[in-house]
Amino acid sequence: MFILHPGSGIPLYRQVVEQVRRLVASGQLAEGAALPSVRELALEHAVNPMTISKAYSQLEAEGLLQRHRGKPMTVAGGQGSQASPSRRVRQIEPQALQLVAAARQLDLSPADLAALIDRSWRKKP
Repeated sequence: MFILHPGSGIPLYRQVVEQVRRLVASGQLAEGAALPSVRELALEHAVNPMTISKAYSQLEAEGLLQRHRGKPMTVAGGQGSQASPSRRVRQIEPQALQLVAAARQLDLSPADLAALIDRSWRKKP
């Protein structure tokens, strides 16, 4: 469900938070959908359980997730269905701006960057 990149420079808990936000916004995680347990996710990605717990706690504080004692965390009610395309685009705009800045520093053309994005899109995560 989650793809974590330990060497990316982005804290792992933040990667989980952002991925849950995107999955909910896209409708891939619907209201009431259960998330993997803290222990399960920590074992799967060989990370400290506190990392996952921190991410889930932040998402719970935001009202995106609900905690159920003895049961999995679920996507909170009231999140609605899939967010509009413009709202979903706004969620990835900061990463796009960073990518464009890096491409400019490397003196890559927009066509080079578009080709990279296209190749990346076709790869399986």
